[in-house]
Amino acid sequence: MRSYLRKLVRGTSGQEIIEAAIVIPLLFMILLGIYWFGRAFNIYGTINHAAREGARVGIQTCASCPQLLPGALKTQVAAAVTQALQASHLDPSKALNSPVTPAAVACPGSGGGCSNVPLNGGPGKVHFCQSVQLNAGSPDPPVCGVIVSFQYPYQFWFPFTSLNSVSLKTSVQANGEE
Repeated sequence: MRSYLRKLVRGTSGQEIIEAAIVIPLLFMILLGIYWFGRAFNIYGTINHAAREGARVGIQTCASCPQLLPGALKTQVAAAVTQALQASHLDPSKALNSPVTPAAVACPGSGGGCSNVPLNGGPGKVHFCQSVQLNAGSPDPPVCGVIVSFQYPYQFWFPFTSLNSVSLKTSVQANGEE
């Protein structure tokens, strides 16, 4: 009986192999998930930065500054967004316009509105709203500004799931300092 108990305590007869066969794929899936979702978070931060750069360029309320024609302003906004995306090695041609929801309301007497702006002649587009109310529906007095929004597709490979593509959306509002 004693020898049988020793053998039972010391002998594993392949148990480690079965445990490794279960644990290693789970560990691999967790590591892949950390990598892919971390990369998605990085890309979201990058597109949010690009939209902020576009909004920064798009806001022009300086009284002594020469006002640009609307077409020239849209071109500068597109150039700022493109430059920010390319600085992080993202392809601006993948950017898709993402209309603002709810629809932007033009500021009184400003002639503002929204349009889709192509990024440097490519297929990528940004939704740019100029001279619109940023706090429409709020009890506060209206504030005019710009909105830059777009979405960027992110594809990742996560085995054993149907989750392999997500659209990261960003929308940035900026009002001019008075």
